[in-house]
Amino acid sequence: MRGPHQIWRLIRTGATFERTGAMAAVLDAVDAPIRLRVAARVLGWPFRWLGYKGDPTLPPITRAITALGPAYIKFGQILSTRADVVGPELAGQLRMLQDRLPPFPTAIAKAVIEAELRAPVDELFSEFSDPVAAASIAQVHRARVRSTGREVAVKVVRPGIGAAFKRDIDAFHFGARLIELLSPGTRRLRPRDVVSHFEQTVTAEQDLRLEAAAASEFAENTAQDAGFRVPLPHWSLSSRRVMTADWAEGLPMGDREALIAAGHDTRDLARRVIQLFLSHALRDGFFHADMHHGNLKVAANGDIIAYDFGIMGEIDDYTRRVYAQILYGFIQRDYRMVARVHFEAGYVPRDRDEAAFARALRAVGEPIFGADASRISMGNLLAYLFEVTERFGMPTRTELILLQRTMVVVEGVARSIDPQLNIWQAAKPVVSDYIKASIGPRAAIGDMGQIVQTIGRYGPLLPRIVEQALWERAHPEQAAAARTPRRRSGWDLAVIAALALAAGLGIGLSL
Repeated sequence: MRGPHQIWRLIRTGATFERTGAMAAVLDAVDAPIRLRVAARVLGWPFRWLGYKGDPTLPPITRAITALGPAYIKFGQILSTRADVVGPELAGQLRMLQDRLPPFPTAIAKAVIEAELRAPVDELFSEFSDPVAAASIAQVHRARVRSTGREVAVKVVRPGIGAAFKRDIDAFHFGARLIELLSPGTRRLRPRDVVSHFEQTVTAEQDLRLEAAAASEFAENTAQDAGFRVPLPHWSLSSRRVMTADWAEGLPMGDREALIAAGHDTRDLARRVIQLFLSHALRDGFFHADMHHGNLKVAANGDIIAYDFGIMGEIDDYTRRVYAQILYGFIQRDYRMVARVHFEAGYVPRDRDEAAFARALRAVGEPIFGADASRISMGNLLAYLFEVTERFGMPTRTELILLQRTMVVVEGVARSIDPQLNIWQAAKPVVSDYIKASIGPRAAIGDMGQIVQTIGRYGPLLPRIVEQALWERAHPEQAAAARTPRRRSGWDLAVIAALALAAGLGIGLSL
């Protein structure tokens, strides 16, 4: 239940950060101004006794986040990939949130498996280890299937995780409403929609049947991607709270020293991570949306192995083309093109000045090109981008939240193993190839083919639709009495007529 009582949860959040010492660490990490520091301490100190104590053996920020619960842990996982924003020391502290959280007992995991798969664990597996990794929603055990001898990873959802997430997300909903009330200017960012999107994503992540399906589809899409692997799920040993998949051995993507010691080319790995993500997003429209260090490993032969498919992103053809054109415009430093695409896609209100928007984008993009990557402050860049979106009234595109967030996370992963990575140079070949394939004569022919197929499916309905539209046009008064909620206009009639003609043309060509 959402309501004012969630103020208590928000107060305890601030109190926990104050009690664990995380408040000062956060303010130092973001180099907060003195006024903000004073305000935070004055408001937080009186309530510190209400905060959770957490594990005193952990660093302050990690201690506070783990004490507050899984939703906060998810947020910390994202920040752990952004050393350029929060600093390398804080990013290192947060990295343990990815797959090294305290596990729950193996006996409880076995009880969940037996309840879900309706068979004793010893009958299903000849070997079953203690937890080898534990994250915010589930933990993983290494096992061997008794019937086949195949080595597998068994993922088990944490008991009670649904209630814990609901409590945290309810507080986020209340906080989002409070932010919109106190700062009306933030409404264009649609914080409540953002929280709702996060809620839907996390709810789906708790059903491991959906994750198994995502892994299966992702494996099919990427089967021909050289140097990339996806462990396949075992459907007979999977259910809502249990998922079994092939075991894949590798070094953690976040351990740069170990990768170098093993002879891997970290510059090549960083470039491939960026290019693989863009290929999946642009080519397939279906991408891994949680690609932090804990979900990526490097096999002995250099293959990149992806894990944990609980959060996947999906974007339609039109959005992919828009996104590619925006990226390509930045790569080509064609800011007029980038501005035009934003306006054509409706991302910027029509009453704004397109030329002024292009100049604002130039101020964002130009400092990147030719600069030493290690000297670029992503924090300053994001701050300026926020100013630009506010100035031009750009609303938050909820359908792009996962794409934008994942792009930031993937860049953080790549930069952690190659601090000198130039993301634009890495992205250019993938984006260029997609532009050539999706925008041009060949793509137009493919689009026309899809239009004809669609019209063919609805062909039997066209005569009735056209007749109804013509009747309403000829008898407006009679039609008004039984008017549908959406009134057809002259443009609708023209479109229907065009569809009918196109259908006739398509049938004629087929004959």
